[in-house]
Amino acid sequence: MEPLAGGFSGETFLATAGDEQTVVRIYGAGLRRRGPEAPEVDAAVLHLVRGLIPVPEVLEVRRGDPDAGVPGLLVTSLLPGERLENVLPRLDDSQLGVVGTELGILLGRLSHVAMPVTGTFVDASLRIEPFTATLPEWLARHRLGVPGLDRVVGEADRLDEPAARTCLVHSDFNPKNLLVEPGTLAVTALLDWEFAHAGNRFSDLGNLLRFEDSPAFVRSVLDAYTSFVPDAPADLVPRARAADLWALIELAARAGENPVADRALARLHELAAAYAESGRS
Repeated sequence: MEPLAGGFSGETFLATAGDEQTVVRIYGAGLRRRGPEAPEVDAAVLHLVRGLIPVPEVLEVRRGDPDAGVPGLLVTSLLPGERLENVLPRLDDSQLGVVGTELGILLGRLSHVAMPVTGTFVDASLRIEPFTATLPEWLARHRLGVPGLDRVVGEADRLDEPAARTCLVHSDFNPKNLLVEPGTLAVTALLDWEFAHAGNRFSDLGNLLRFEDSPAFVRSVLDAYTSFVPDAPADLVPRARAADLWALIELAARAGENPVADRALARLHELAAAYAESGRS
C-alpha cells in the first residue's frame, strides 16, 4: 500500500491487488477520537449519498477494537480525477466559473438531505447524538486566546437559525477533498467524510468560501447554489461564514499540527481584527 496525498492523518492508502486499485482507510488516531463505530458510520454516510453525490463505493468495512489495539478499516473504490486544490491555480476566470457552478449544485444537493436534529452520527444506523453547546460555549471550550473573537462569535450566534431546516453536512467541503476531471472540470468525487454530521444547511458553503476570494469562483458558486435552493436568504454569505465558525474554531484549536490548522487560526485573528475595526469606523 502507498500513502495517498491530500490529508494530514496519514491513514489513507492506495492498495493494489492484481489489476484492481482500491482506497484503504485505517482508523488509528481517528478510532481513538471517534470510537470503534467510526468505519461503520463513514460507510453508512457513503451509502446514504451514493447516487446523489459522487462518492466511492464501499467494498469492505471492519469495526476496530481499541482494547485489543486493532484499528478499524474501510475499503472503497478508487475514483478518477485530480484534486481540485492542484487544479485551481491553473484555471482562468471562465474555468473558475465552471467549477464554481459544479460545486454550487453539489452544495445544493447536500442541503436537501434533510436531518431531524443537529448532532453527530454515533453508529451504522446514523443515529444522531444531538449537539447541546452554543457557539459561545464552543469557543470557550477551545480556549483559543484570540482577542476580540468572542464579539465575532456573539454576532455569528445571532445569525444562527435553530428552527430552520437541518441537513447532512460534510464539514470539510474544500478543494483538497474534491476530485475533478481536468479536461471538463466535472466533479468526480467528494472524499473524506469523517467529520460528517447533521447540522446547519449553510456550513459547507461557509467552509468552501473560507479561504476563497476569486470573484468569478465565488459568484458562480452562489448563483448555482441559490438557483438550487429556493429559500436561500438574502444574507446568505454572512450566514454561511457564521455557520462555518464551528468548524473553523475546532480546526484552529489544532494549530501547530498542520498548515491548514495554522491558517484557520490566522483567519480567526483576521476576523476578530476586522470586526474590531468595523466597530471603530
